[in-house]
Amino acid sequence: MASKNKTLVPAEDYLSAGVHIGTKFKTKDMKPFIYKVNPKGLSILNVQKIDERLAYASKFISKYNPKDILVIGRRENSWKAVKAFAETIGAKYYSGRYPAGVMTNPELKNFIEPKLVIVSDPWIDKNAITDAVKKGITVVALCDSNNTLNNVDLAIPCNNKGSKSLALIFWILTNEYLKINKKSTKGTSLKVEDFE
Repeated sequence: MASKNKTLVPAEDYLSAGVHIGTKFKTKDMKPFIYKVNPKGLSILNVQKIDERLAYASKFISKYNPKDILVIGRRENSWKAVKAFAETIGAKYYSGRYPAGVMTNPELKNFIEPKLVIVSDPWIDKNAITDAVKKGITVVALCDSNNTLNNVDLAIPCNNKGSKSLALIFWILTNEYLKINKKSTKGTSLKVEDFE
């Protein structure tokens, strides 16, 4: 669903979902993605860079078989979006607390060996990233202005705290995954609201 300015969705959709609204804190890692700081002290992320990263990340994620993807979101605002993305494409997911050792301890009944881990926040989901790093698993992370990129292979800059922002990001990733893998020419039949 490309608009006239060739973004994945119209810029207004990004703005109305608050995808560009960062935090009052900003890290050196995220500085290249910050457009400005507003009068309230909030970092404003560059919408064009968000869109470019989403397009790149979509192509990257689409190279993986859904069974080899693990999506994680500990923060409650991400649960519905994480679940909708994973169930629609056929990936594994944890919404809520990530069970330690799931990727590193073959003795566990729920042991899994993903090839790609997607986290909704590298700070909150740091235990999953630690396990992924131990096993050499690639990590894609949704990163806000306050995140660092330690052990993150591919960052998608965005507001990773708001439920509307997370819904739109995961809805776009779902649509692009389905289109790129020719599972649908129109993407998912789910609406953004179904991810919120």
